[in-house]
Amino acid sequence: MAPTMSYIQIEGIHLPVPQLILGSMMLNIENYDYSFGLLDAYYANGGNAIDLAKVYGPKPTRAVGEWMKVRGNRDRMILIGKGAHHDANGPRMKLEHMEEDLNLQLGWLDSDYFDIFMLHRDDPNTSVGYILESLEALLEAGLCRAIGVSNWSTARIQEANDYSAAHGLRGFVCNSPNLSLARAKEPRWLGCVSVDDAYANWHEQTQLPLLSWTSQAIGFFTGRYSPDLRDESDIVRVYYSEENWERYRRAATLADERGVNANHIALAYVLRQPFPTCALIGPNNLDELSSSMEALTVSLSPKEMLWLDLKTEHPN
Repeated sequence: MAPTMSYIQIEGIHLPVPQLILGSMMLNIENYDYSFGLLDAYYANGGNAIDLAKVYGPKPTRAVGEWMKVRGNRDRMILIGKGAHHDANGPRMKLEHMEEDLNLQLGWLDSDYFDIFMLHRDDPNTSVGYILESLEALLEAGLCRAIGVSNWSTARIQEANDYSAAHGLRGFVCNSPNLSLARAKEPRWLGCVSVDDAYANWHEQTQLPLLSWTSQAIGFFTGRYSPDLRDESDIVRVYYSEENWERYRRAATLADERGVNANHIALAYVLRQPFPTCALIGPNNLDELSSSMEALTVSLSPKEMLWLDLKTEHPN
């Protein structure tokens, strides 16, 4: 039996949100057949959420917009736009920057609104009051239906949502940091935030949905890397550590017992947290999409989750 999609709920979004959200950087309006093939397959598997961003450029967003126009399914899709990313001149956390990025992406998409608009980075020097008041103006204008953040600290999210509650504003309904079984030793990109134990504990306490980017750790669990293979500098810099190799070994051991592979276990680890999670996936072909779907069938007990993350010596 083919795996079926699973879903979470996000406040302000009228559709269930799939636990596998399709990334868009591999899509390209100039590669029409390839892009439509991936989008059709994802949709056929119950997927209805796509992650977009201004910094990804127009080609992925235009591919999604054209696909929705041809398929006539905009009202059945959940589209996430991201903006206010810093540029060479520094932070861009003014209302005019948010509005500019949002309108630019909507033009590429040929749509009137995003379901969720996320701030792609934080600027700690800008008050949460100003940020929330600015975003409320975009919500009131109907340009987006809910707001979230990517790569913010939990302290700033808490401060922002406390301000929203105190001032009758709509707060952040989701957060998108990096969460993966392999712990990042350092940020992959400037300003990126990865989940540590304290960060995860905050999400467990608040139950704020988490949408993880690079949830599969750049393929760390696929078997194509080893401690003595150091050709890809990014993955070596971010993920090569004895602790992560032990996580890989434990994932591979559990995978052998379950009849799956270590990458399935690593993705299931993200999806089985004690708070609502989704994983952003970027399959380059239909086989990779099918493999990600397979992770939805993998159950992990709380003890196995702790063991995979090196918190205990035994999985049971």
